[in-house]
Amino acid sequence: MTGDPTRIDGDDSASSEPTPDGGYEAETGTEAAIATGLAAESGRWYRQLFVVAETEYRLAIRSRWAIALTAIFAAFALGLTTFSGSAVSPQGFERVVASLAVLAVYLVPLVAFAFSYDAVVGREESGWLQTLFALPVSRSWVVLGTLLGRATVLASATIVGFGVAGGFLLLEYGLAGFDAYVGFLLGTVGLGLAVLAIGVLLSTIAREKTHALGIALLAWAWFVLVHDLLGLGLVAAFGLSETAVSAMVVANPTAVFRALVLGALGAGGEAGFAAVIASSGLSTGVLVAALLAWIVVPTALATIAVRRRRL
Repeated sequence: MTGDPTRIDGDDSASSEPTPDGGYEAETGTEAAIATGLAAESGRWYRQLFVVAETEYRLAIRSRWAIALTAIFAAFALGLTTFSGSAVSPQGFERVVASLAVLAVYLVPLVAFAFSYDAVVGREESGWLQTLFALPVSRSWVVLGTLLGRATVLASATIVGFGVAGGFLLLEYGLAGFDAYVGFLLGTVGLGLAVLAIGVLLSTIAREKTHALGIALLAWAWFVLVHDLLGLGLVAAFGLSETAVSAMVVANPTAVFRALVLGALGAGGEAGFAAVIASSGLSTGVLVAALLAWIVVPTALATIAVRRRRL
């Protein structure tokens, strides 16, 4: 590895300074570097990917991220389900799911950005990313492994957290209409993974954690608040065609999520941009493809951007 411009002199750069996680991040990062180096010698990319993903997962468990995410989703979902359920009859099961979908539009992107904004730039500041990049391992696999590990944590927390509320709904209403909740749960996981991929991309581009956090907050405000207001204003002012409205919907992962969930429930909304989304006429297949694109495209861009990142 002599002559590698990305190499950092001294093998203790990832473990000489304590981290906010009590030094565990640097220690685990050094272990990951060693394991990844052994995987690199084998020439098997999937082993490299697995080692980095496992490291991210262990860090999330150790730093209580997994528990915190699950608790946040469960607390909000149970609270909303309790208050909504007390005011509706069993035939109003779908209205409870619609209320949870509205909650998820605001909560899930915020949590996903908070969990991903430091995925790359944070690891660089802690020191162990330089160690990984100094190994004969593609930077793309490092970023993909980081995303895969965090995606596993976020998806698990989403399923368990919102699944607890789903269990109470199942006990109260039975199986009738429970397929709507399953659809909501899958859509919520897709929304979380899409925003997580965007957050990792922002973390790859940003030079400091504070910059990444600021950009992530602006991105959350755009996707959750500004885009809807702007879209509603454009529709009201110019009477956009159905094609233009459809383009506006697929340009925002939260709008795609609402179109999937609320459209399936037949509860697009009576006013505001929700009504605009309901009238877009996009099929379920197109919406699912759009949500998958919001996961794949930012991930691909992140793997390209990390190759040009200077440490």
